[in-house]
Amino acid sequence: DTDFEQPADLIGPEELTVTAEQLHSALELFRSQDAELFGFAEQHRTTTWLGTSAGVRRRHVQPSGTVEITGKSHSRQRSSYANDTVDRLAETNVMALAEQVAQRLEWQGRRVDVAPGRYDTILPATSVLDLLVYLYWSADARSAAEGKSAFSRPGGGTRVGETLSRAGLDLSSDPHATGIGCAPFVASVASDPTESVFDNGLELDRTEWISHGVLRALPASRFTGEKADLPPQPAIGNLQASLPGGQGSLDDLVAGTSRGLLVTSLWYIREVDPMTLLLTGLTRDGVYLVEGGEVVGVTSNFRFNDSPVSILDRIQAATTSQPALSREWADYFTRSSAPAARVAEFNMSTTAQGT
Repeated sequence: DTDFEQPADLIGPEELTVTAEQLHSALELFRSQDAELFGFAEQHRTTTWLGTSAGVRRRHVQPSGTVEITGKSHSRQRSSYANDTVDRLAETNVMALAEQVAQRLEWQGRRVDVAPGRYDTILPATSVLDLLVYLYWSADARSAAEGKSAFSRPGGGTRVGETLSRAGLDLSSDPHATGIGCAPFVASVASDPTESVFDNGLELDRTEWISHGVLRALPASRFTGEKADLPPQPAIGNLQASLPGGQGSLDDLVAGTSRGLLVTSLWYIREVDPMTLLLTGLTRDGVYLVEGGEVVGVTSNFRFNDSPVSILDRIQAATTSQPALSREWADYFTRSSAPAARVAEFNMSTTAQGT
C-alpha cells in the first residue's frame, strides 16, 4: 500500500478540549445535586503496519474513544453508570450521559423488593453486547466441528444453517461499517482457531454470522475452516447486531413493558457450560422494577444464569441499533453496535450484595 511508509498518526491535546470542558460541566451538575461523579475518558489512535516475507505491505489507523462515568450518593447506597464509544472523544455528549446517570440515581430514591426468578428484562445496548461479544468469541468453527461448543450439531458437524432466533436477529461484522470500522485485513501476531499468521494480509469484508435468525457462518482461519468443512472466515474486529423492525429508544421499551426489570449493566461474567454457553454474572449500578410502562423504583442486584444462545430466541422487542460499548469487555472490544432489547424470562437466580 502507498500508506505503508507513512508514520504513526498522533493525538494532539486539541482533540481533548471539548471533552474536558464537558466533563467539567458534568462534575458541576453532580456537585449541585449533592452527589459525586467518577469515571474516565480515553482516546486512542493505533497505527498497525503489516509486512510479510511474501511481500504484503498494509497499514491501518484505528481511532477509538471511550467514556465511562459512574454517579454515587455520598452514602454509597446509590450508584448508576453510563458509557459511550466513538472514534473521537469530541463526538461524545458527556452531559447527556451525566443526565442519564443523574436520572437513574433519582429513581433509586424508592426501593422495592423483588424476589429472584425469571422476568421480562430490558437490557440496554451495553448489556446486550456483554452477551453477544462473548457469544461471538465462543463461536469458532473448530470447537463447533469438534463437538465442544453450543454451535456443535448433535451427532457431528456444526449448526450452520439452523435457526437460532425466531425473532430474526442479524449479527454481522463489517470492517467498513460507519462509526465502528476496523482493519479490513488479517493482522495476526499468533494463530488461534479464528485466525492465523499464515492468513496475514487476507482481505476482510462484511460477513453475516447470523442472518434473519439463521446461523450462516462461524469464525475460522483457512486451516480450521478446511478442518470444519466450512468456508474460511477469519475473525473481524467489530460486531453489529440488529433486529428487523427495531425502533425507538430504551425509554420506549420501558413504556411498552407491563411488568419487568430494567437492568443498566452487567459485570463479572463467567462461563458455566460451554455446550449451552450458559453464563453467570452479576447486575450492577441499578436494577429497576417497571410496572405499567414506568420505572417505579430500584430493587436489589442479582446473580444471573442464562445463555446468550437461548436469549437470541427470547427477544420480544428491540430498539434501533447504534454504536455502543460492552462494559464487561471494554478493555478488549470497543467496535460494536447493538439495540437495547427486552428479553422474556431472563433468569435472575439469586439476589446479590453491593450496588
